Amino acid sequence: MIQADAARMTEKIATVLAGREPSLPARAGEALARWLELVAGWNAKVDLTAARNDDELADLMLADARLLSEHVPEGRRVVDVGTGAGAPGLPLALLRPDLDVTLVEPLQKRVAFLRTALGTLVQQGLLPKAPRVERARGEDLVRAGRSFEAAISRATLSPDAWLPLGAALTARAPAGRREVWVLLARDEPPAHPGWAPAIDLRYRWPLTGAERRAVRYLPDHQDRLTAP
Repeated sequence: MIQADAARMTEKIATVLAGREPSLPARAGEALARWLELVAGWNAKVDLTAARNDDELADLMLADARLLSEHVPEGRRVVDVGTGAGAPGLPLALLRPDLDVTLVEPLQKRVAFLRTALGTLVQQGLLPKAPRVERARGEDLVRAGRSFEAAISRATLSPDAWLPLGAALTARAPAGRREVWVLLARDEPPAHPGWAPAIDLRYRWPLTGAERRAVRYLPDHQDRLTAP
């Protein structure tokens, strides 16, 4: 059962983010705890997450963002497609205030949650720079000619479908600033003409031990695969 009281979630957050470099921005931990409280409260009435307990909630909401926060280049315009309750885009924005993050979600009930949560964090002085929230699908943004430099999505589309969509979302950005992140649980990394894996990261979620994989794709004239 998800409880997500502030003190308990603060401990979970510290575990998930342990060892992250650089250290957390001011009040980011407090903001993350408040956001997870709001997720838990709304989840009792609105389908926001499949997490069944506090460990699953903290891992699901934070662990991927923690990894991304250490690898997305400085100052990028980032889009998180199918963000749901805000992960990984919202915690990424909190951990990396230099990024310009847009959260994209097609379901109105989740958009309502995101706007309420962001409003709460801003009102309480916990979020100096709020991400934009848009009710849309990734394809809608492509048709509208929107431009981003880093595209992220998790479990919204199959990896084979997400990579070309992510590539399209970054199509108007300078070639040297384009990247698409594919977050994987069991699937193998997809292929897409003109793009190649540049970083392939295998990791475990700290609280539940779930195995995950994050692959950063670049236009294939850029740096090729490295696996730290």
